[in-house]
Amino acid sequence: MNFLYAPSEYLRPWKLFSLAAGIALLVLGSIHMPAPDWDIPISFIMAGLTYLTAPCSLRALLERRWRQLPLAAASTWFAVDGCYAIYWHFADPAALAFMRAANAPASLSLYGMCAVIWLYRGSLAQLADQIRTRLAFGQRR
Repeated sequence: MNFLYAPSEYLRPWKLFSLAAGIALLVLGSIHMPAPDWDIPISFIMAGLTYLTAPCSLRALLERRWRQLPLAAASTWFAVDGCYAIYWHFADPAALAFMRAANAPASLSLYGMCAVIWLYRGSLAQLADQIRTRLAFGQRR
């Protein structure tokens, strides 16, 4: 069983749209709410890694794929903190030393929210059909 989703899952329009919207908010935040460690390149790097790994990490946990948990934990750490530390080590070590402790909880929270949003494997039409089916089944009881 593969850890990452099939490439077609990453190309779903609703997921790509939500990724683009998230990156746009990160870029706007880096411009309008400047912080020593918030810039445009790290916004793209962390968002991209989160897009690739967050739903897979959550799925490994929810489905109790015990053999994948070390990979899920490593993927989570790298997307939340590892790539951030590497980037700022080279870009501005002072910003890394000053902001790393504050970045980790915020980034982990965003990672978790994105994992929940992108966990569903399917189109929005399929999701709507499943919701309608379950709601209709619940009304028959």
